[in-house]
Amino acid sequence: MNDKFEYKVAIYRESMLGSLFLGGSKVDPLKFTEFLNRNGQEGWEVMTMERESRRMLLFFEREAFLVIMKRKM
Repeated sequence: MNDKFEYKVAIYRESMLGSLFLGGSKVDPLKFTEFLNRNGQEGWEVMTMERESRRMLLFFEREAFLVIMKRKM
C-alpha cells in the first residue's frame, strides 16, 4: 500500500478567436475528448474537473475546464 502518485493540473480552453468573432466560445466536445484521451494514454486519470467561464477583454467570455489528474509513479 505504498503507492505513489503524481498530479497534473490543466486548464483546457478553446482559442480566443471564437470569442472575438462570436462574442463567446464554448469548448468543442470532440477536441476536449481528444485532450482527455491523449492524457489517458499517458496514464493520467481525471480526479475532478470544474467548468468555468472566463471573461476576457471586458465583453467576451470563453468557456474553460480546470482538470485535475493523477497517475501512479
